[in-house]
Amino acid sequence: MSDSLVIIPTYNEKENIEKIIRKVFSLSYSFDVLIIDDGSPDGTAAIVKKLQVEFPFQLHLEERKGKLGLGTAYIHGFKWALERDFEYIFEMDADFSHNPDDLIRLRGACVPESEFVNGGADVSIGSRYVKGVNVVNWPMGRVLMSYFASMYVRLITRINIQDATAGFKCYRRKVLETIPMEKIRFVGYAFQIEMKFTAIKYGFNVVEVPIIFTDRTEGTSKMSTRIFREAFLGVIQMKVNSWFRNYKR
Repeated sequence: MSDSLVIIPTYNEKENIEKIIRKVFSLSYSFDVLIIDDGSPDGTAAIVKKLQVEFPFQLHLEERKGKLGLGTAYIHGFKWALERDFEYIFEMDADFSHNPDDLIRLRGACVPESEFVNGGADVSIGSRYVKGVNVVNWPMGRVLMSYFASMYVRLITRINIQDATAGFKCYRRKVLETIPMEKIRFVGYAFQIEMKFTAIKYGFNVVEVPIIFTDRTEGTSKMSTRIFREAFLGVIQMKVNSWFRNYKR
């Protein structure tokens, strides 16, 4: 078993799932992969089960009944990882918008400095905006919405993260052991914001690693106006709630 687990939530990703799994397993560093499938009617889970015959020790599958939300999928994965001996736990999309090659760089940012130059972070974020705007194949309207959403988050929360809604991340184990998952409230974009905000409030070192984000070429996006609305209102609620929470560890 590797010390690093990549959590990939799926819903109707049959076009991408085998390719993304094989790509992760082809990397120069050994990662385990946990697929959390929310009852995909297109047979995504069945594809994963077939691949488990080929990768019996590296590939894991958790099946849930129905579409329960991105945030709950990751929390399910975090708890699964903490029951085992993984030190580095990653979030990654199944659709290749996150380049699996960047997993090595995200991990490198979090390993102790004695082992890796520029390491030592507690959380590393694959950031689209830390060095300009590095997004490929998105319509301009969506780029602007995402970019200004991060500006809005910085304004309300006062956290210095350029890509506040990013979903490509590496956590050190101790971060997920510290954050009380039962107090994480949001399920979409706001989940990604809340996890970063909470990690920073607990005093963890969060860094951004520049990546190039490429929009999916196969499958269907899960983005919706409801998810953006949750994020917009959720940031204010999250900030207010933080005034009444104790972040000591």
